[in-house]
Amino acid sequence: MTIFLIGYMASGKTTLGRALSRATGMTFIDLDFYIQQRYRKTISEIFAEFGEERFREIEREMLHEVGEFCDVIVSCGGGTPCYFDNMDFMNQRGTTIWLQAGVECTVRRLLTAKTRRPIVEHILPAELPKFIQSHLEERRPHYSKARLSFPSEKIETRAEIAEQVDRLITLLSLQPK
Repeated sequence: MTIFLIGYMASGKTTLGRALSRATGMTFIDLDFYIQQRYRKTISEIFAEFGEERFREIEREMLHEVGEFCDVIVSCGGGTPCYFDNMDFMNQRGTTIWLQAGVECTVRRLLTAKTRRPIVEHILPAELPKFIQSHLEERRPHYSKARLSFPSEKIETRAEIAEQVDRLITLLSLQPK
């Protein structure tokens, strides 16, 4: 089985993906990290050197590569579903899950994150809610093509993460390890 976790940045894709991987024994792949390892550059460096258009092409190539693997959980970048045939590809190759967190939750997570994301690094904190709301609306048509949607606001503590992983295991009829 291949599971693709999609959603806006800071929606919990990596957090839930890693935890689900530990609980099931499936391999976890963070697509951004996979790209960084392959190109030996950070996502910010790739954006700066090649531009967003080339980054999206690289992202698509790497998505198609990991989409061929078996028994994986792939945490996609927030923009991954919005380009090329990426959503159609993911829906054909596996189960897509849209992790949904509200604007306030997303802002809080982004402001407390250790690193800034390339798309929002130049946005002032006061302007972040409006930007996120607008960006989410642009991306909603792509995200809504996911087979399942899953609320991801309650993943702040280990207990909450464990509870949500149990819900995902049941929802997807997975076998815990």
